[in-house]
Amino acid sequence: MTDAAPRLAALAETLLGAPLPVRIRAWDGSEAGPPGGPVLVIARRRALRRILWKPGELGLARAWVAGEVTVDGDLFELLGRVAGLLWEREPAAVRRTHLPERAAGAARTAALLRDPDARAAVRELVTLARPWSPPAPPPEEASRRGGPAHSKNRDRQAISHHYDVGNEFYERVLGPSMVYSCAYWSPGSTLERAQRDKLDLVCRKLGLRPGERLLDVGCGWGSMALHAAREYDVHVTGITLSREQAVYARKRIAEEGLADRVDIRVQDYRDVKDGPYDAISSIGMAEHVGAERYRGYARTLHALLPPGGRLLNHQIARRPEPDEEAYRMDEFIDAYVFPDGELSPLGSTVGELERAGFEVRDVEALREHYGLTLRAWVARLERHWDECVRLTSPGRARVWRLYMAASALGFERGRLGVNQVLAVRPSGAGESGLPLRLRTWGA
Repeated sequence: MTDAAPRLAALAETLLGAPLPVRIRAWDGSEAGPPGGPVLVIARRRALRRILWKPGELGLARAWVAGEVTVDGDLFELLGRVAGLLWEREPAAVRRTHLPERAAGAARTAALLRDPDARAAVRELVTLARPWSPPAPPPEEASRRGGPAHSKNRDRQAISHHYDVGNEFYERVLGPSMVYSCAYWSPGSTLERAQRDKLDLVCRKLGLRPGERLLDVGCGWGSMALHAAREYDVHVTGITLSREQAVYARKRIAEEGLADRVDIRVQDYRDVKDGPYDAISSIGMAEHVGAERYRGYARTLHALLPPGGRLLNHQIARRPEPDEEAYRMDEFIDAYVFPDGELSPLGSTVGELERAGFEVRDVEALREHYGLTLRAWVARLERHWDECVRLTSPGRARVWRLYMAASALGFERGRLGVNQVLAVRPSGAGESGLPLRLRTWGA
């Protein structure tokens, strides 16, 4: 029989309540759906079992990681066509359904559905998915965690899962800048130039002066520390929980002859005791802190600054949920990409910084810049695909390709944002130490 794709297309339209936006190709070679454009390839029947067992993003993602679902054509175009279905329909219902983790797949799916046609469609999917057995997730790529969320030990595990993938892998994806956060683009910029411009923007916002002390929280592979020491003649302490990042950063620092001005530590921000620092940069790190720990994070950084000390907090944000109690990180991202990562609305971040004693002086939104950055990373990953697979694994490379492409669309469509918040620890006299006309850093 070669009718799997037409049957799947009909079932999908019943369950989604909308026309299928992309063409699909099934494991039996059959195809169905609108012609032209990219094709969603369901290469193995087991993919259906994964989707039934974990409806929503996680089931699809597990099938993708295992290589059971692929794309023939442009991944961005395909994600763009299905984005409305994934982001505006099913995920909201799935996230708000509190069913047992090991509930039977068909029963768990049926709990989301109310009309007889939908229940019949689920039964038909179960038939197509046979022989039935609940498939385990691809074990080599899923994160493993133990202990309370955002404890020091568990944070080390989470950071290691994401960043200790291999420095050579990240070189292929990030390019020579080795910066893993949103770049700052201008017309005609290259990725390397845009990342340098972002680092310089941070330094100028902080008003760094020769001889000052800078703490770089979540220093990554040392790019911010190197730029600040080399271009602004400051003394930098960079901290990270990734041992691989620290080894790489120290090597770069030694090669540039800056070991006397840059110190890289494997250290939790909660253990830094050698303040005061004149300025603190936190670029793409606060997403790992967690909402329950965020006020403590802000107070810790506040205590490490003297009156007049400056903080630049560069952080991804999400839009507020109508019911904040229902918010959960995307299951795929939590399981495979950023374990225990949490995104907060911009207003929550600003509020916590103010409650910790900071005076917020400037907020700049860089949402569109992150879409451009992620597309550049995906292009590098695809260009170096064979090497990236060799340096990690096929599953890990597929994880990074999917999450970066989907995230690019999230920023481009306004589901996600990224903001630089400049704050100061006020002095008793109310002097901020900042220029009267603040935005002297230019375009």
